Amino acid sequence: MKAAPDVRALIRSARDLAGLVRQPAVWTPHARLVARKLPSVARGLRLIGKSDKSEALSIGTFLERNARERPDADAILYEDRRYSHLQVHELSNAWANVLAARGVRKGDVVAVLLENRPEVMLAIAGIVKLGAIAAVVNTKQRHKVLQHSFTVAKASTYVIGEELWDAFAEIRADLGGPKGDQVLWVRERERAKLPAAATDALAAVADASPVTPHAMAEVTLGDPCFYIYTSGTTGLPKASVMSHNRWVKAAGAFGMAAMALRPDDVLYLALPLYHNNALTVAWSSAAASGAAIAIRRKFSVTHFWDDVRKFGATAFVYIGELCRYLLNQAPTPRDRDHAIRCISGNGLRPDIWRPFKVRFGIEEVYEFYAASEGNIAFVNLLNLDCTVGLCPAPYALVAYDVDRDEPVRGPDGHMVKVGRGEIGLLIAEVSERYAFDGYTDPKASEKKLFRDVFTPGDCWFNSGDLLRDQGFRHAQFIDRVGDTFRWKGENVSTNEVAEVINGFPQVAESTVYGVQVPGSDGRCGMAALVLREPFERFDLDAFARHVQGQLPSYAWPQFLRVRAELEVTGTFKQIKSDLRKQGYDPAQVAEPLFVLPPKHTAYVPLTGDLHRSIAAGETPF
Repeated sequence: MKAAPDVRALIRSARDLAGLVRQPAVWTPHARLVARKLPSVARGLRLIGKSDKSEALSIGTFLERNARERPDADAILYEDRRYSHLQVHELSNAWANVLAARGVRKGDVVAVLLENRPEVMLAIAGIVKLGAIAAVVNTKQRHKVLQHSFTVAKASTYVIGEELWDAFAEIRADLGGPKGDQVLWVRERERAKLPAAATDALAAVADASPVTPHAMAEVTLGDPCFYIYTSGTTGLPKASVMSHNRWVKAAGAFGMAAMALRPDDVLYLALPLYHNNALTVAWSSAAASGAAIAIRRKFSVTHFWDDVRKFGATAFVYIGELCRYLLNQAPTPRDRDHAIRCISGNGLRPDIWRPFKVRFGIEEVYEFYAASEGNIAFVNLLNLDCTVGLCPAPYALVAYDVDRDEPVRGPDGHMVKVGRGEIGLLIAEVSERYAFDGYTDPKASEKKLFRDVFTPGDCWFNSGDLLRDQGFRHAQFIDRVGDTFRWKGENVSTNEVAEVINGFPQVAESTVYGVQVPGSDGRCGMAALVLREPFERFDLDAFARHVQGQLPSYAWPQFLRVRAELEVTGTFKQIKSDLRKQGYDPAQVAEPLFVLPPKHTAYVPLTGDLHRSIAAGETPF
């Protein structure tokens, strides 16, 4: 029997690793690691190699298997509460039956707005067991952005946490005023009063049957399971489509092939469950391995290691900023007092990679690269430093013109691949095997595709990211390109921010771009403004209230620059390259500059002394 294409590509990559790690002293521990993980890697490759999307295999399959094989073992840990695998299976069945009684069927969408607590996982599990789709909304969104996220999902039912009810109530009328049986309110406080025109979800679940719904048998790998909201290069958040197939492949890649989790492991999760690192990477890794997942309501740098010790965690999932926050804390004698064996995530920058591993005594770091709407992923299966690892799927890194914000095409009209050691835009070939699920909006999906890239009629997914070719099918993430930047673990759409800024009466137009600040991952927002009236009349405090009332905190522009006019191309596209280069340095910018200091809500003038403090890393963001 021939090996699947994914497996053959991994074998070819493994043969080339002698060139990547030439020193025997360096290679030996990696070889031993691979040998130790081989049984788990084999199981993972079987999941990664799944190609029949009509196969009756889904998230619910793993939850049901765990309930059957390890009914009394821990599945979810939260504060002082513990849920066994059997409880998770039966409670999610009850959620499914509650939803089914309200008419939710396969293909329907249920919007979920809940902070991290067990109920969000149980509700989502119940939704996907019906073959329905959970639109998992970012809990930081408010007002127009929140309304948009609900609207594009076209949800028939809403699951709203008590803690976020006010945010939902503000826009409920704009959603068409869903009826009480369409809105399931998830109590948090024991004596909280049920809002008007809502159903007490937990009371309904307590009365529902815990028997597996018949619909689960009809759910297949190819069926969609989640909508994950992501900011693209333009406009408001888009709902990217996640399928059971991608969740299962993630389980194979991260939980089995990379981390090699065992049933007695505990995976700690402090990331929000609307984030794909949490919902797909972490949850699939734990569920497919029969391990427990310990969740925290919100990330806390001061309680992180206490939680790890409390739950006996042996692994955790990260984003790069989380690791930097932990490393920035003062060292303590208990830095290595934990049971963490391995971690997996993305965005761990090279400058803190080794210091983080050494200080906290963590030997295995399985960095990966993936996009919620993408069709491929890189995984650092071999635990090499400062790489996102390898990708068995067809991809290319192509030359990119940052100033023009577009790939370079040669004289023949085709894109140009970069060489080893060079940086290029990551694109991935779209085929039946490596399908592009895209967004709920077909037009938005089409904008993420390149056609006639290397041959007439071919089609490639545009990741929007720059990676360095490290050779031997390994790559290193460098940065985002274009109008989108990443800050505080979130993608920020510059057009979305500019739209809010332009809604302030004193602003005629604006352009938004990302700038780097020392000691921080990603880029924070900076806005150049053209005012409608003299600068002396600019109400900076009112402007700050306007921005902070309309945008989540990670999207607030940290720096402002007031200009007489904005530079544009002949087609009226704003030119940002010079603005990015000049940044917020008063020595390079003669125009008024302002900064929103950390933990402040008001902008202040950016003086030379304050700039020197920021440049020296003395004012951390």
